[in-house]
Amino acid sequence: MSMFQNAVLKTISQDEKLIAQRWANYQRFKDKIDFVRDVKEEKYQEGFFKDIFENCLGYTLDTTDPQNFNLEREKKNETDGKKADGVIYLKGEVVGIVELKDQKTKNLDPTEAQAFNYHNSHTNSKYIIISNFDELRFYIDKKTAYEKFSLFYLSYEEFKKLHLLLSFESIQEATPLKLKEKSANFEAQISKELYKDFSTFRNHLFENIVKNNQQIDKSTLLRLTQKLCDRIIFILFAEDRGLLNPNTIQEIRERHKQDIFGNSIYQYYKIYFDAINEGNEKLQIPRYNGGLFAKDEALDSLVIDDEVLSTKAQKLSDYDFESEVGVNILGHIFEQSLTDLEELQANIDNTDFDKSKSKRKKDGVFYTPEYITKYIVQNTLGKLCDEKKLALFGSGTLVSPLNPKKLTKDEKQTLKNLYAYREYLLSLKILDPACGSGAFLNQALEFLIKEHNDLDILRRAYENELLSLYDIETNILEHNLYGVDINEDAVEIAKLSLWLRTAQRGRTLTNLNDKIKCGNSLIDDINIVSNAFVWEEEFKEVFENGGFDIVIGNPPYVDSESMTKSYQTERIFIAKSYLTAVGNWDIFIPFVELGLQKLKDGQFLSFIIPNKILSAKYGTTIRDFVNKNYSIIEIFDLSVNNVFEIDVYPIILTIQKISQKEKIKISFQKNEEIFSRYIQFQNENNWALYNDLNYELFSKISKKFEPLILNKSYNLYSSASVSEAYEIKEFIQDNKNLSDNDLKLINTGTIDPYITTWGISPMTYIKDTYKYPIVNISHVKDKEWTKQPKIAFAGMALRIEAFIDTKGEFLPLKSTTVLTAKTEKCLKLICCILNSKLITFIFRISNSANTMAGGYLNVNQDNLGNIPLPKLEHLEQQEPFIQKADLMLELNKKLQTTKQNFHNELGLEKLSNKLQKFEELGLDEFVKEYTKAKKIKFADKLAERNFKNEWLALFENDKKEVLEIQNKINQTDKEIDIMVYELYELSDEEIGVVENT
Repeated sequence: MSMFQNAVLKTISQDEKLIAQRWANYQRFKDKIDFVRDVKEEKYQEGFFKDIFENCLGYTLDTTDPQNFNLEREKKNETDGKKADGVIYLKGEVVGIVELKDQKTKNLDPTEAQAFNYHNSHTNSKYIIISNFDELRFYIDKKTAYEKFSLFYLSYEEFKKLHLLLSFESIQEATPLKLKEKSANFEAQISKELYKDFSTFRNHLFENIVKNNQQIDKSTLLRLTQKLCDRIIFILFAEDRGLLNPNTIQEIRERHKQDIFGNSIYQYYKIYFDAINEGNEKLQIPRYNGGLFAKDEALDSLVIDDEVLSTKAQKLSDYDFESEVGVNILGHIFEQSLTDLEELQANIDNTDFDKSKSKRKKDGVFYTPEYITKYIVQNTLGKLCDEKKLALFGSGTLVSPLNPKKLTKDEKQTLKNLYAYREYLLSLKILDPACGSGAFLNQALEFLIKEHNDLDILRRAYENELLSLYDIETNILEHNLYGVDINEDAVEIAKLSLWLRTAQRGRTLTNLNDKIKCGNSLIDDINIVSNAFVWEEEFKEVFENGGFDIVIGNPPYVDSESMTKSYQTERIFIAKSYLTAVGNWDIFIPFVELGLQKLKDGQFLSFIIPNKILSAKYGTTIRDFVNKNYSIIEIFDLSVNNVFEIDVYPIILTIQKISQKEKIKISFQKNEEIFSRYIQFQNENNWALYNDLNYELFSKISKKFEPLILNKSYNLYSSASVSEAYEIKEFIQDNKNLSDNDLKLINTGTIDPYITTWGISPMTYIKDTYKYPIVNISHVKDKEWTKQPKIAFAGMALRIEAFIDTKGEFLPLKSTTVLTAKTEKCLKLICCILNSKLITFIFRISNSANTMAGGYLNVNQDNLGNIPLPKLEHLEQQEPFIQKADLMLELNKKLQTTKQNFHNELGLEKLSNKLQKFEELGLDEFVKEYTKAKKIKFADKLAERNFKNEWLALFENDKKEVLEIQNKINQTDKEIDIMVYELYELSDEEIGVVENT
């Protein structure tokens, strides 16, 4: 995976005289290639540093100038006694490390771990370089991407790129870091612009085709429009990547301009389509075939105006699909295009269309980021390949033979095993049962191409050959990759994405009709759906050999409510067909069962799915099904990462078709680094992700104290059903003048510990915002707790947030939970306990499987009811907590009032986040933020100084008062935490576990 956009690299100019001088030095290195191929690492290390780093890249070795060097050999790590082969210095700090191997090491992958170990031991290291004297890899801080160079065969342009990224002058100016950031921004921008232009082109094309072909129904015309767009995308890609003549679109336009017979430009497009399909020597177009350009009479019969296929298509051709538009960008555009096609179809059907509720979203389909597909492929397909290589070659590093013309007995066996590994790779069957636009299949393709390339480099070394033995990409497409999707457009786009990745000039495109198919993966009965999919018939050759080796993907995220509304017949059939489709199941549940059914024994499934599978009631059956028949290899918790642009909290679940192992790998990601540990589930019906120390403490507390739900002093309620929440919406008023029959409305966003921000912070409720939301009690469904003193809990928070409503004047709305008690004292008592650090700790442990993005907790009636609670029957036990609760209520109210008084002085209707927290600002920053909000501009410095002086006393006084109150609140919070620790009888060591979690 490349880190840099070529278009961005082209914007940087270098010193051409310096490049020419160092290019000449590089030629002297090339003269040594035969020597370098055979020399041992330790004998040429210093020579390599001089030849490449000093002479070609401008570094100074410590052996060259001990007083003024920036490259040192054999530098010890900061954290252990191990030594990197080389380190790069800037201002006395290590900013990069270099790890070298000789030419016997053909695969540098195992060297990564060693190099990054050195990198991690140096605090300021940013750059990692590994090389076997020919292949050189350059990383920036992470393993996820690198630039690769072949030092034996650099062209002048490639040398300039190497120099731009790795010369000392570039490292000194942090050029690689800047270019990486620019490339990321460029990719996002170009993706947005190309998508917009492509979408506009397709809409104009479709409108034109509809206008000129009214005898054909619009749905058919939409399908034909998309097929024509697919062909044009291939041409755009091919003309910039050497598969077709450069500027093929322009060439078509020029030929049409010279036409004297009145042919349309579409007639010329069709000539080129036929040429791409069959080959045409006169047009210098090789035969590509593959099905994309096969004869299609309906498509050929269309009438299209010249203007649409001329100037509008040329605008797309102006993009550089070689340096600007990668396959990954196209993947995002393809996925967005599927939603656009839905919208066009909805217009044809004269139905309403809401992008937020589109069929793609209704079907739960979302584009999977590349780092997710890469991780899943590496930890399934990669794991299988590693195991096979270990069996064939042992644990050592494979090296080139001493004499390829006279192999030893062991070397002959190694060569035989290389061929065996090739056959093994070609035998692997990889499935994505909901393939969408092909993100996972493309990632598996990338992995297998690299495996074959690494293998073939070694084979050529053993057989002393220069040429590759076989067509790698075609073999992979013909033997390894299988996909199914319910959406016909997605299937065609998945095929196109694989063709674009593998197409080479003169090579026929692989026919993918037998590998990537359209159908309903979960339903095999044509009486239920027209696109029923019978696996054993569609992929007969796979199941004759036991099934798939790898099942990977991102199954649709469709909940039970949406399925019941939109796919009731299908839901009933699936429930009868799958053992695990029990209760209010979401659609990813039967997809997991399906995937496991299609696996060979001993092989791997890995899906990115909602974390609901870990603990939801409807997941009990699938958890039991997996526990009894399979082995969970890893749960990678991504629920706190924003993987998708929706409220889905995913995990990567990797399962092997073997009996259950005892220990399970639990992983999570923080600041791009992945951390892992191994646990054993304490309760097989709940796949909670806690560590042993945390669980030990949680288990002790849970056994000692009864859950809140069993405590007769309290009652828990869900505040409102979904239907109730929507029904009350029309009766909400924004009015701070209440009558006796009005209730103040609060929701998750206006609940804090002990208090509410009603009337202070605006409340957003079903797309509308209110400052003083109220509702007359006559519109409220009668509930026993409505007018009672109560505690309201925020439904989503980073900690338990329990607000006490002592007068029964507030009505908590949807996503909140309500608790009532026998007495007000009982309410205050439990409010203290539930707002404590220990209770949040307990809650996180018991609900670790339900964490949301950003680490937020999902707080509801069920999981609150499971909180273990001591019985405090004696007044002397209760009174200290009640006193603390009263103090917290008083302090929080005082804090609110003090802040509100200052906010009122500002005279602003809406406050920025900074002004809301004015106590965190200095005077200058406050004045800057306030004048920006008020749009005040000072005539001169004197006016600015006078303005500051006007506000100085009030600002400093109120800031001081707020901070003093906040300090008292924090101190009281700590005192309550200590009281709760004592209440639950925690030792000092156990308190440390809570405090450090």
